Amino acid sequence: MTDRIAAAVPTFLTALLVLAVWQALASLTQGLFVFAGPANVLRAIITEAPLLLGSAALTLKSAAIGFFLGNAAAVVLATIALAMPRIERLVSGVALVFFCLPFVATGPILRVIYGVGDGPQIVLAALATYYTTYLCLLVGLRSMPASWLDLVRSYGRGRVSEIMHVRAMASLPYFTAGLQIGAPAAFLGAMVGEFTGAERGLGVLSIRAMRGLDVDMTWAIAALAATISALAFWLFGWLGRRLGAGPPPLLLSPGRQDLPRSKATSLARSLGTFALLTVIILALWLGLMNVLNLSPFFAKRPQDVFTFLFTDPGASANRAVLTEAFWQTLSLTLPGYLAGLGLGAGLAILLVLRPRLAAGMLPIAIALRSVPIVTTAPLLVLALGRGAVGTIVIVAVMIFFPTLAACLEGMRRTPQPVLDLFASYATSPWQKLIHAQIPAMLPAFFASARMAVPAAFLSATTAEWLATGTGIGRLMALTASTSNYAMLWSAIVLLALAASLLYAAVHWLERRILKTFASEQLAL
Repeated sequence: MTDRIAAAVPTFLTALLVLAVWQALASLTQGLFVFAGPANVLRAIITEAPLLLGSAALTLKSAAIGFFLGNAAAVVLATIALAMPRIERLVSGVALVFFCLPFVATGPILRVIYGVGDGPQIVLAALATYYTTYLCLLVGLRSMPASWLDLVRSYGRGRVSEIMHVRAMASLPYFTAGLQIGAPAAFLGAMVGEFTGAERGLGVLSIRAMRGLDVDMTWAIAALAATISALAFWLFGWLGRRLGAGPPPLLLSPGRQDLPRSKATSLARSLGTFALLTVIILALWLGLMNVLNLSPFFAKRPQDVFTFLFTDPGASANRAVLTEAFWQTLSLTLPGYLAGLGLGAGLAILLVLRPRLAAGMLPIAIALRSVPIVTTAPLLVLALGRGAVGTIVIVAVMIFFPTLAACLEGMRRTPQPVLDLFASYATSPWQKLIHAQIPAMLPAFFASARMAVPAAFLSATTAEWLATGTGIGRLMALTASTSNYAMLWSAIVLLALAASLLYAAVHWLERRILKTFASEQLAL
């Protein structure tokens, strides 16, 4: 018990420091409608407890349903990819494209399809969840040594026993990690869905509070949403530990050991996969529109987008508007993305070199990563201005905390025999860091970098949608309100394509760097 109390002291002191800084900022900016002090936030929560808890329960219900559906889809997709490895790249590509769809644009379209109700909230919660679980689970299902599978076959057991008794158990730590990451994302997706025209929920309260400049209520909603998300994160971690799932040995490089191929063969295969993936995406797009019998007025087909951008009399003007808005967003998204990755990895390295700081910083980081961007974006823009700095900071904040947690976990997975070897040679902490811990961190860093790509575009477009009034986020919100659905669908296609290409670029860089510095991580 004494050891537990001693371990909790750094976290407690850090929490007190955060509250003190928070209160100081609130006092310095009093009257500017930016910060609400902890006491005011607590008073708002107590005063409006019935309304806040009732709204949170509605949002949590939608998030839970979407979370369940998203994870069920992830299990099905991972099973298909494992059972049929020849089509794994196509399955992963389709899953990635849907994951990269911008919530700012898909939310209004889902609202038109579903009307009043929980449909958009549930769908966006599922979309926010399924890919992270799919990625984690797919790695986990391959993470056991080949000798384990040989042992199962030596006893005459078949494919079912292999999956149930070996692969499923080996994947449990990864699956738990996916659930932990997905739980806060599902709650965020549900809140974004409520922003598109729901009648009740925490997202609806957020809109009302922000429009009324009720800073105390806005911060109270943010604090409540962060608490729920952090509790969900902790709950699935606790559940994993109860089931015997420790931290995943590697977090998380989905690579596999392919047979050697020439560059020409690899390029031809990549181009063929891309062409087939494009055909599948277009077929799914067109098929869903026709099967659901959605009105062409708002549910644009691929040919409608092509006509709008290339053959319509005003196509050049349409492209000019779209590309100008897109470059505005991209010029702020990339610096924020890189800044978030750099700060997250840099602080993780600092905490490894100064481990006493980690006990206090990591719980705070987990709590702050759980704050929904839809509640913090307007406040940060008010504090930092509507220029480039505000949006870049919002993107960096969205990327920073997940990267920090992933990199810390990655360095903690450095094999103990390797650390013992460095200790036996009395190497300095810097040598151990550079030659052992950073290579062990690289898979976690790149996994976080890949997963951060859609998050970066989400945070940038959300800031533009709710606060700055610039870029493609503003364009999508404007076209949704004016029923210019051809432009809205064109923006969806462009953002999904940009996010998918950036994701692929990060994955390409990951393969090249891991091949040099951590080649054993590729043979999963």
